[in-house]
Amino acid sequence: MPKKAAEAPARIFRSEEELAALPVSERIRYRIVSADRRYHANDNIAAFVREGELAELKAEVQAKLQEVLRALVIDTDGDHNTNETAKRVAKMYIDEVFGGRYRPMPAVTEFPNVERLNELMIVGPITVRSACSHHMCPIFGKVWIGILPNEHSNLIGLSKYARIADWIMSRPQIQEEAVTMLANELQDRVRPDGLAIVMEADHFCMHWRGVKDTDSAMVNSVMRGAFLKDANLRREFLSLLPRKQG
Repeated sequence: MPKKAAEAPARIFRSEEELAALPVSERIRYRIVSADRRYHANDNIAAFVREGELAELKAEVQAKLQEVLRALVIDTDGDHNTNETAKRVAKMYIDEVFGGRYRPMPAVTEFPNVERLNELMIVGPITVRSACSHHMCPIFGKVWIGILPNEHSNLIGLSKYARIADWIMSRPQIQEEAVTMLANELQDRVRPDGLAIVMEADHFCMHWRGVKDTDSAMVNSVMRGAFLKDANLRREFLSLLPRKQG
């Protein structure tokens, strides 16, 4: 029996001309895979998107969504209400509700802790909006952030906590991972002795579908450093949160 010829190895690198001929989503994906990076629903991929490509991506997503509407047997030509739905949804996904995937980290001004502040400070409630990565249903909630700075901490402006939270939350994800990602970002930037985050949110994957329970909410927390070690500090933080009343 003749020996089977060895298959040629798959090409790893493409020329710019070859890349330019691919759909924009494939170009972006190629760069991410070539860099051996992850691109899960809640990952930021802004570093792999080049100038002008978000407009191309919106057009590609619009075309795919048009096919989804067609598969749902919706006459988008005859129905004035859905005539431009694919375009609107594509813009919403790329620019707004999933914008934290495609845009870089917002600029955050940091200040040295000149006065060596070391007392508990709490920011919140910050209103956040996200989407469940299981069903792409909305998540609406509030976040409280507790910081115990030290003399080496970087202090950031009050509004910047909201900007960072919005950047993290504007992606498809699950709440448990979102809070951890927010904690990681703030820990790296502020470098406090203690960091605490509590998030309370309504999940429309429960309200809108499935069990259709409109009263349930999810609360989770991340405690690090002094908040994890000092029960009194943790109690003080939690006691100061104006939680939603039933």
